[in-house]
Amino acid sequence: MLHVIITGVSQGLGEALARELLARGARVLGIGRRSSPRLASDAFRFVECDLADVTRLPAIVTPAFEDIASHAPRAVCLVNNAATLDPVGVIGATEADAIARSVCVNLTAPIVLASLFCRSFTSDAAERRIVNVSSGAAQSAIAGESLYSIGKAGLEMLTRALAAERPSRSLRAITLRPGIIDTPMQAFARSQARERLPSVDLFQGFHKAGQLVPPDVVARKVIDRLVLGPIEHGRTYSYAEL
Repeated sequence: MLHVIITGVSQGLGEALARELLARGARVLGIGRRSSPRLASDAFRFVECDLADVTRLPAIVTPAFEDIASHAPRAVCLVNNAATLDPVGVIGATEADAIARSVCVNLTAPIVLASLFCRSFTSDAAERRIVNVSSGAAQSAIAGESLYSIGKAGLEMLTRALAAERPSRSLRAITLRPGIIDTPMQAFARSQARERLPSVDLFQGFHKAGQLVPPDVVARKVIDRLVLGPIEHGRTYSYAEL
């Protein structure tokens, strides 16, 4: 039985991944502040927690991880998908508490979850994967979206660190840059005032040009290529490679 742990399942890519996996017979554990009513299933379990409150994550998610491990799954995958674009604004215009929350959700929580995953799933008999969902913003500074870019750049280093520190044949960590997806995050970005997000024209242009890909299309490709297919430890995969 394939077990997949996904953060951020209330909407967007996370919800689409969970729905597609459930349809294929996998068991899914969702983690985050909210779930989605479209995921109601005997094979779906949800653990409610605020990923910004990283010090509480071990106590909240470890029992769920250990429960999965106790069933000796043939394969288990962690998808660090949850992210926040807020706060938008250039450096110097954002407050310390908002900066800290952004870094916690986009970077610190994935590091903590990856660490807990490695502690909980230690058997080489199980195929273990960690998929860190990044963005092209990890390599390109976007004015007004710097905190998001910084978090995603760090997330990609997490993938490389896992590959360097955990060279097990049955553990693989990868980065995914899933492309431009039609999600609430994109809608949020293109709705911002230029004073807050100087690069707002970029996001409005994606929408006007019809470049946004439906989440379910991306989800099917991600599952086929990266959850079920062969992958290279430590590598970054783009949407074009799916």
